[in-house]
Amino acid sequence: MEARLKGSGNPEVIAAIQQLDKAIHAAGVDRRLLALVHLRASQINGCSPCVFAGVQSARTAGETDERLHNVAAWRDTPFYADQERAALALTEAATRLQDGTPGVTDEIWDTATAHFTEEELSAIILEIAMTNFFNRINRTIREQAGKTW
Repeated sequence: MEARLKGSGNPEVIAAIQQLDKAIHAAGVDRRLLALVHLRASQINGCSPCVFAGVQSARTAGETDERLHNVAAWRDTPFYADQERAALALTEAATRLQDGTPGVTDEIWDTATAHFTEEELSAIILEIAMTNFFNRINRTIREQAGKTW
């Protein structure tokens, strides 16, 4: 499969995305957690370049291979703290809207608010949204894994 677009995109759009990324990271959420959120949403959406980038980003932030290899099965492993589980549950619920699931239930939301401040939640939600945004673009244009942006 070959990518449908060869260019890097509109510079104004790229600048806007960089500002959103800056805002996400300014909230003080652990970079490893943001990388796990990105990775899990990308796995659900089957976005190979974002899975690749998520693993790379998580490793750079100090994430272990053991946890990276098990994020798809996070519910059934002992490798994640309650805070991480809350973020991963929020990620899945917000990402799987098309699957006919109820979305972010009160239970999922209440668990997330027990672990994160409003500023941190805003950053996590924006990370989920940005990841889904990129997943859809990459799937549409058939972007390939392994590319560095």
